[in-house]
Amino acid sequence: MSKDLQPTVDPTKMGLGRSIAVLTSGGDAQGMNAAVRATVRVGIYTGAKVYFVHEGGTVIGSARCKDFRTREGRMKAACNLVKLGITNLCVIGGDGSLTGANEFRTEWSGLLVDLVRAGKITEEEAKKSSHLNIVGIVGSIDNDFCGTDMTIGTDSALHRIIEVVDAITTTAQSHQRTFILEVMGRHCGYLALVTALACGADWVFIPEMPPDDGWENHLCRRLSDQRARGSRLNVIIVAEGAMCKDGKPITSDQIKKLVTDRLGFDTRTTVLGHVQRGGTPSAFDRILGSRMGVEAVMALLEATPDTPACVVTLSGNHAIRLPLMECVQVTKEVTAAMAQGRFDDAIKLRGKSFENNWNTYKLLAHINPPDSNINVAIMNIGAPCAGMNSAVRAAVRMGIIQGHSMLAVHEGFDGLAQGQIEPLTWTSVSGWTGKGGSMLGTKRTLPGKRLEEISQNIAKFNIHALVIIGGFEAYVGGLELVQAREKYEEMCIPIVVIPATVSNNVPGSDFSIGADTALNTITSTCDRIKQSAAGTKRRVFIVETMGGYCGYLATMAGLAAGADAAYIFEEKFDIKDLEYLWLQNKTRIHCLNCNSNYTTDFIFNLYSEEGKGIFDCRKNVLGHMQQGGTPTPFDRNFGTKMGAKAVLWLTDKLKECYRHGRIFANTADSACVLGMRKRALTFQPLAELKEDTDFEHRIPKTQWWLKIRPIMKILAKYDIKLDTFEHADMEHVIKKKSFLGK
Repeated sequence: MSKDLQPTVDPTKMGLGRSIAVLTSGGDAQGMNAAVRATVRVGIYTGAKVYFVHEGGTVIGSARCKDFRTREGRMKAACNLVKLGITNLCVIGGDGSLTGANEFRTEWSGLLVDLVRAGKITEEEAKKSSHLNIVGIVGSIDNDFCGTDMTIGTDSALHRIIEVVDAITTTAQSHQRTFILEVMGRHCGYLALVTALACGADWVFIPEMPPDDGWENHLCRRLSDQRARGSRLNVIIVAEGAMCKDGKPITSDQIKKLVTDRLGFDTRTTVLGHVQRGGTPSAFDRILGSRMGVEAVMALLEATPDTPACVVTLSGNHAIRLPLMECVQVTKEVTAAMAQGRFDDAIKLRGKSFENNWNTYKLLAHINPPDSNINVAIMNIGAPCAGMNSAVRAAVRMGIIQGHSMLAVHEGFDGLAQGQIEPLTWTSVSGWTGKGGSMLGTKRTLPGKRLEEISQNIAKFNIHALVIIGGFEAYVGGLELVQAREKYEEMCIPIVVIPATVSNNVPGSDFSIGADTALNTITSTCDRIKQSAAGTKRRVFIVETMGGYCGYLATMAGLAAGADAAYIFEEKFDIKDLEYLWLQNKTRIHCLNCNSNYTTDFIFNLYSEEGKGIFDCRKNVLGHMQQGGTPTPFDRNFGTKMGAKAVLWLTDKLKECYRHGRIFANTADSACVLGMRKRALTFQPLAELKEDTDFEHRIPKTQWWLKIRPIMKILAKYDIKLDTFEHADMEHVIKKKSFLGK
């Protein structure tokens, strides 16, 4: 849903007298059920009557229907809809399913005429169903639909793939093996490309960009170079549709034979297959499916006979509407570009997200550093989180590629003050993408009291630029260094802060590295908690999450886990809100510092006392398990691109700040937070972000995700009336901008 509000519309009456049908078609994808659930519940919320179309993966069944490809089959479908008074259709599927749905809509009037002639429906029935509205939601693990950053199911498929990659990595290191992993992607290399970024693969084969002639020699040379640098394993990722420039397939067995014959490496091949389609959906796919379902219902109910069929897509963190056939046409153009050998065009047509993924992979895969006398220091600040190491690795390798000397600062600002600084090499950070926590070591200490020592060590180690990766302390610490520039000239160096914290509370960025991993931990824990109550008497669970005063984790976990409520600091609540939910037999998500009086213990004691004879109450404080574990694919990929982009920005900024034979940076824009804002990665001066910061509660004053809370409440069946409902206007795929995202 978009930023424009229409307060005059009562959303609970938008659907009165109207019917909506929801169907899933084509291949199944994790997260489809979340979209179905949201479509049904929001449809009911608006007063509409909602129908399932069975066998249409999902709880309602998904199928590729041959009958629907014939006019006779489509006439049967039209007759069924007319008899039920259904004129609004939500189709969840891939480009083939959505194209078929659009054709169905285009010939709708003709189908009604034929049905009347055949006596299957009356003139009155045809008149009542004179127009069919169609909205599409893309469900495809391949992420092969142009116009959206992510399709439902892609993130979950990446989870399955990365689980296998992590397992393979341990055995490959033990035996110094080369592993070739084939993933799905007959016509789209997204899964292969992001997997390669997320695991630091040595090579990736994707259909959009076949390797140059003589790739066999290049591949063998790169594998040998990696072994010579001390690497104990090699990983090669292959999309099932990989091919040479002449269109001939490149198979896993072909690559295995090449590596074995030429290099003599012990080589193994793993073909994942349909395991990528199965399993529990990730938190991201649950939330994406829920948001898409809500927007689809709004699009259907707001449509007019002149509104083209649209598809609900994701751009950055926004759900937007695009003309369905514009997206389908661009998707077809990708296939045409590949068939015609226009591979650069194919990459661009996939969208900015895909293009940026490819460019990042290329930059990190090739080592040809220019000469440079620049020293760039990297440090972690604040609590550890999954994905920090991915950002460090990418920053180090991008720095080396740029010709810089990279320095590790251990133990945060304390380490910088004490001189715990040492060089980092290419192999120093090998394998870091899949490791949780902070390999550099991190502390919450701020630099304010040790500025003298810090300035001395910046001079001693000849540090020309600084990368600070961490949470709110990293942001505040960066501000203190900027403020110290007036007294200490050594602080006049380019500084970039990369947000990395489970709390997602750093000003200047809608997302922080680590938050996705924590969210998946909470969601999977809530799943297990709910399963523990299956078949027993009524229970209420109180789950406390991290986040301090920031309610991001609680809100998103509530949406992903299907909780009844999520209590947060940003949205005040009282005893009446707690009383309303006494008789609900599900899960409450409670943010750590949401209220000084209504604490987790208070709510637990209240429900335990008042629920006697009605339900039992259980309390779960998740604690530091939310900060641990291996990073999710999102956090690995996000951290990789943030680290790489930060160093590229520093490299340009160093050139700007080079004066009279030395680096001197004292302008506001020489110290920035790198953050994701709506649809783009942007650099925002630390000094300018102070106005948008609530320093007392350690949160930004403006937080985008608060607009999602009404969705969570509607899906939890709150008996509430919303004063406003967000409304999205139709956009166009050619004008759409995409962030450097998943």
